Amino acid sequence: MNHKVITSAVNQLAEVDSLTHLFDQDSQVFRMPSEKTLAEIIDIARDIIFPYHYGDTPVYADTLKYYIGVRVDRLSRLLRQQIEIGLEYECNKCPCAAKTADEVTEEFISKLPELRAILTTDVIAAYNGDPAAKNHGEIISCYPVIKALTNYRIAHQLLLLGVPLIPRMLTEMAHSETGIDIHPGAQIGESFTIDHGTGVVIGETCVIGRNVKLYQGVTLGARSFPLDDNGNPIKGIPRHPILEDDVVVYSNATILGRITIGRGAVIGGNIWVTNDVPAGCHVVQQRATQS
Repeated sequence: MNHKVITSAVNQLAEVDSLTHLFDQDSQVFRMPSEKTLAEIIDIARDIIFPYHYGDTPVYADTLKYYIGVRVDRLSRLLRQQIEIGLEYECNKCPCAAKTADEVTEEFISKLPELRAILTTDVIAAYNGDPAAKNHGEIISCYPVIKALTNYRIAHQLLLLGVPLIPRMLTEMAHSETGIDIHPGAQIGESFTIDHGTGVVIGETCVIGRNVKLYQGVTLGARSFPLDDNGNPIKGIPRHPILEDDVVVYSNATILGRITIGRGAVIGGNIWVTNDVPAGCHVVQQRATQS
């Protein structure tokens, strides 16, 4: 082994200038939230929201309060640490990161009952929408949509509380686990479900109403977007679809741009939609006719 070669490589890799385009802040400390720790946070959060369904410890009704309490304590400690790291990453040497992390963590914990309530509507929607489902426990334990929505709804709440970076990490973790890609910035109403799920994409500025159902392969995306004077995409503008209440979108449909799919509309499979669809309208492929 040529130690000079190794030493040379180490010296080059340790050049701080080589990290210019890999780290967003001018800092002497390089630290980001830990995906491993965030995975534990999600595991604990799923166990808190859906006790009896996750975790390897039996849960009894008369000790449920203590069971939940221990997990909420662990969750709050881990989450507070990761939020502080995320804030420091976003705002280098942020003097108020610790205080802000405390406040945000406390506010997030207070929202856990609401998160359980809305996720319960998602479980019921998935159960009611699938005749193959035997019970709610099967939906919670087996269906990828619930795992993806749990990550999304946690991430969305953290985003609303001003937490940087972590929300996107959480939804990308769910993307890897389930094949469902939901941006944490999307707004999704209650009783939402995705049948099968693989290949679904929901963009950042999507607005989805209540009781909406998607099938696998659906894309709610953006069309070409405007550029600034330097040729860079202009961020923060609404560019994804609005789906009103009771919309159904079948498999492999692609809906692009800031358009509105009206209440109760049905979008058939393998359809490309770039214009508004009126309420109650059914959009399907035309059947081929023989000449």
